[in-house]
Amino acid sequence: MINGERSIERPLRWGMVGGGRTGQVGYKHRTGAQRDGTYRLVCGAFDLDAERGRDFGTKIGVAADRCYGDFKELIAKEAGREDGVEVVSIATPNFTHYEITKACLEAGLHVICEKPLFFTVAECEEVARLAEEKGLIVGVTYGFTGHPLVHQMAAMVKKGMLGDIRIVDMQYTHGFNAGDDVGAGEAVKWRTNPKTAGPTFVLGDIGTHLYYLSEVVLPHIKIEKLLCDRKAFIPTRAPLEDHATVLMHYDNGARGRLWVSSVNAGNMGSQRYRFVGSKASIEWSDSHPDQLIYEVQGEPNRTLHHGMPYLEEESLACDRMGALHTEGLGDSWANIYLWIAQSIDAKRRGDEAFLRDHHYPGIQAGTEGVRWLENCVLSADAGSAWVEFN
Repeated sequence: MINGERSIERPLRWGMVGGGRTGQVGYKHRTGAQRDGTYRLVCGAFDLDAERGRDFGTKIGVAADRCYGDFKELIAKEAGREDGVEVVSIATPNFTHYEITKACLEAGLHVICEKPLFFTVAECEEVARLAEEKGLIVGVTYGFTGHPLVHQMAAMVKKGMLGDIRIVDMQYTHGFNAGDDVGAGEAVKWRTNPKTAGPTFVLGDIGTHLYYLSEVVLPHIKIEKLLCDRKAFIPTRAPLEDHATVLMHYDNGARGRLWVSSVNAGNMGSQRYRFVGSKASIEWSDSHPDQLIYEVQGEPNRTLHHGMPYLEEESLACDRMGALHTEGLGDSWANIYLWIAQSIDAKRRGDEAFLRDHHYPGIQAGTEGVRWLENCVLSADAGSAWVEFN
């Protein structure tokens, strides 16, 4: 169980690009990063409006002279400080991720970046090589996979409790974009513009969460081919989609179905995962993250609760609140940030053995998410044709 004891020698000197007053995810990053004393926020370029960013930064405790106008100024001025920043989180629109990540790595800084990581697999592979050359970590904030019961599912699959995996069924939908975009905020505008969002809207914005979580639970099976059908129900969003369905064939013969939508009118947003094996099935939703449904063929259904001693060690190791208290998204983000901090610390100490065995969403996870998106777009643009996954 995680109880807040520091697991690295000292807090990492941490900065942010984006995540300011008008951002949607900045507080999630700060909540996760600062939970366990493994990061200390020392600087930031929080906003495109430098004065607004400086005002915001000082109000969350950052010194005024370390609230910068943009990421280039942050990198340049922090490089001249003995107590300069060591790791930077990027909480900006998709089209900026590649440039900022490269600049940080070239300056010797570790990076924690929002998803989807970049626009293309080629960009991901280039950055992976750069990070390897520099001996640096690139983490990706797949923030839902820090939930303890996600790792309970992975442990159950690994131990054969489900038998052979046959069916993978996943959904992440909400209704917040069910209307048109007249008067929409900037967060909607950049997400529905191919120049700033990339080749997808909801597939990249929320679908990659589903795909990565399935990789965590089912690392032993891989997609062989997929079919993607996507549509913009609000025509002005085309060629990007606000609704998509993806069918997947896996190399063990399993079949998968994934549904993402931001036009599921009335739905308040939820993820649902069901993994079906030859012996049993498991089902989990982030709307009830403390419960896991376990259904064994021929036996009464069971509801497993987080933090209970009957769970697998992999789940109990990342539990924070204990069985009587519900864990939330902030706890999941805290786990993601903790695992990345431990990886940065191990890289700094040269502990390659730790890094080989340690789980965290890194550059490979980000690359595979982009690879999945590329294949989805290829299929959809070919008229929802089956494509070999590569």
